[in-house]
This record gives sequence, C-alpha cells and structure tokens, in this order.
Amino acid sequence: MSLTSALRIAQNSLLNTARQTIVTTRNISEASNEDYVRRDPVVISSTSGARVVDIRRNTNEDLFRHSLQALSQSTAQTLIADTSGRLQRVVNGVENSTAPATLIQAFQDALQLYSSDPSNTLLASSAVNHAKELADGLNTASIAVQEFRGSIDRDLEDAVGKLNTLLGQFKSANDEVVRGTLAGVDVNDAFDQRDMLLRQISEYVSVSVVKRDSNDMALYTGQGVTLFETVPRAVTFDPLTSYAPGISGNAIRVDGVPVIGGSGANTDASGKLAAMIQMRDTVSVQTQSQLDEIARGLVTTFAEADAVGGGNPDLAGLFTYAGGPAIPPAGTISTGIALTLRVNGLFNPNVGGNPQLLRDGGANGAAYVSNTTGGTGYSQRLIDYVEKMSDPLATDINAGIAGSYSVSGYAETSLGWLESLRASATSSAESKKALHERLTGDHFASTGVSIDEEMSILIGLEQSYEASARIVRVVDEMLEALLMSVR
Repeated sequence: MSLTSALRIAQNSLLNTARQTIVTTRNISEASNEDYVRRDPVVISSTSGARVVDIRRNTNEDLFRHSLQALSQSTAQTLIADTSGRLQRVVNGVENSTAPATLIQAFQDALQLYSSDPSNTLLASSAVNHAKELADGLNTASIAVQEFRGSIDRDLEDAVGKLNTLLGQFKSANDEVVRGTLAGVDVNDAFDQRDMLLRQISEYVSVSVVKRDSNDMALYTGQGVTLFETVPRAVTFDPLTSYAPGISGNAIRVDGVPVIGGSGANTDASGKLAAMIQMRDTVSVQTQSQLDEIARGLVTTFAEADAVGGGNPDLAGLFTYAGGPAIPPAGTISTGIALTLRVNGLFNPNVGGNPQLLRDGGANGAAYVSNTTGGTGYSQRLIDYVEKMSDPLATDINAGIAGSYSVSGYAETSLGWLESLRASATSSAESKKALHERLTGDHFASTGVSIDEEMSILIGLEQSYEASARIVRVVDEMLEALLMSVR
C-alpha cells in the first residue's frame, strides 16, 4: 500500500469518526425525548476505505402502529370513565345525596309515617314537602344532564379545532419529508415530527397509516374515511347552544362522513371524538330516559282513580307534569317528563293547597274522593300508595334497563346502572392504559436511546479516532523522511 493510499484511508476514517460522533452525541442529548428515534450511521466499504453514506432512524413500524391503536383506545376509555363519573355526580350528588333513589326513600318514609297517623296535618305537610323535594330533584337532575350534554359539545368543538390544527401541522411535516426524500437530504427530524403528530392525532381519532412513494403518508380513520391524503380533509362540527330532552346533537364529520360513537362501558370507541359522542348521545340520553321513567312511574303510582265506578279515567294526583292530568302511556318513555314533573298545587300547603288530599283524594273532582265519610282516621289510601310504590310497572328497555320494576326499585336500579357503568369503565381504562404503556415502553426500548450503549459506542469511536490520527502522524513522518532523503 502506498503512503498516499494509507493517508487517504486514514483521512476517511477520521471523517467517518467525526460524523458518527455527531450522530452518537445527538442520540445521547435526546435520550429523554420520547419523540426522538435513535439514529444509526450506515457505513459501507470502498476502495478508499469505509465511509458513512446515510443516517437512518432505528424504527419499528409494527410496534409504532400497535401503540397508536392502543393510545386511541386508552384515550377513549379514560374519557368514558372520567365523564361517566362526572355525570354520576351531577345527577346523584356527592355520596348519592340527591339521587332520585335517595329522595324517593325519604318521601316513602314520610308517607309511611303519615299513614300511621292520618289525622296529623304536620305529617301530611311533611309528606307533600318530601314529594316536592323529589320532583324538584328530578327537575334539577334533568337540567344537569342537558347541561352536561352542552358541556360535551363545547369539548367537542375544542377537540375538532385542535384536530384540524394537528392535521395542518402534519401536512407541513409530511411535505418536508417528501421534499427531502426526493432531494436526498437528511429528513430524520421531519420523520420524528410527523410521528409525534401521529400520536397526538391518535388521541382524537383512530388512525390507519398507508405509506406511499417518497415516504409520503395517507391517513384513514378506523371507519375507513380519508383523514389526510396530500392535504388534510375537513373535520367539521356545529355545537348546539343548549340542549333539552329529545334534542339530538349534531354529528362530527370527517370529509363529510359522520363519526360513529362507541358503545358499552368497555367502549369499542377509539379516540376522544367517538367517546364524547357516546357520552353525549347514548349514556346521557339513557340517563335522561331513566329519569323520565322514574317521573312517569311517580305520576302513574300516585294517580287518582274513579272511586264511584263511573268509568272515569285515572288522572294525575299528587304528581303531575306538562301533559297532565292525563296519565302517560304505560311502558313507553315520556321524553322530558322528569323536567316538568311537579307536585300538584292543590296538595301543596306552601301555595294554599290542602296536603290532606293525599289521604282523602278528590283533586280531580268528587268522583275521585276515596275518603267519602271524611273520617280523620282514614288511612287506607295512604297504605295503598305505600304498597303501590313497591308494585312493578312496565318500563321501556330503550332507557338502558331491562325488566319490570316498581318506581322505587327502578330508581335504585338506575343508581346502580350509572355506578356500574362508571366502575366498569374505570376498570377497563386501567387495563387499556396498561396495554398502551407497555406497548409504548416496548417501542421506546426498541427505538429509543440507551445511554450505556451510546457511551460504549463513543468510547469505540474515540479509540478509532486515536488509531486513525496515529496513522496520519506516521504517514506524515514517513513522507517527511522521504522528502529529507530526496533533498
């Protein structure tokens, strides 16, 4: 080997060592950055010695894809768990203090006490006042559910805005990758930026990635709708200013296609958008329907019946509503009845009513009077009411609860339904979060930086640098000696 060849090889080695050192130093500086993928210099051999020809990212596409899917599922499940807990609090209060079941039990106790001393006007007033607290509680809970749906709409509007911003940023990163790939320049930082944006987008909607020529990417939702292809597709949503029972929320549309909400406590939704739609259009609606079923049951249970056999229809008694005095149809949700439920003013002593109508009957006329003798000790009607509160009523399965329940039993089941939903959603959220963290950890271990490994590489590069520098010095000395001999 000539001295010139040896010098050229040594110089190439120094250059390679310098480039590899830059890469390794960058790896070490980014060790704590979860959005950074480890770089590896690609070295090939040639007639003039080894040389670095490329800097590649140490990627793991399969793990990355699975971690994105796990992130979407975990985000959706966590949202279901958190918002169902919030819904439970706004409907049932702290420690169920304002739950319909709690208020029904208090009213039932007051009614039972009144039935034991039917001549006591204070007990009569107490029973009616507890009935009013129950009606007011159902009103308040209904308002809270509708306000809850409105708050979800505001969250959806914010989420859609952020998703559109992320898609715009993704376009910029993707364009940089494509341009750099075509120009043959280093685009590894743009790759990292694009992957980071993919993770953020996956929090809002499930993403399927299709790679194309020049490292271009196209994105599709879990429903197969185009989310990004060369340019972002529009994600649109128009929130409602307010909600009322029976009003449906507007759809979120991706490229004109509605996003479908998830279902179940262990939701099949992926991403925040589908989870929020599930809470707004399924869980909240069913919660409202259960409140309506409780209110319908109260109107039916405390209806006044014809006491003289004249064939008159049952009419609303203690509890009435916007559609009263007619009794709502059995076994069918009367949408919004819980919002308009109230105690009949004829019973309410606070507005000049007679609370003993609860004992005697007759709010709808003489044909509905049960205590025909006017006896102050008459208690049969009160006893009948207490028993009827435990009698089964036909309910609508569309409210989310199947079976036949008494009004008090249905309220207890509704309380358990929402608590069961929250508990199951929370448990599933923990499982899905654990899966996401495991996949993310595996991905980071596979593609991230190990300080120990990089320091070992750095020591090897230092030794390589010293060896190459020694060769340069030796060749320099030999050339100098050669020149001296020529002189």
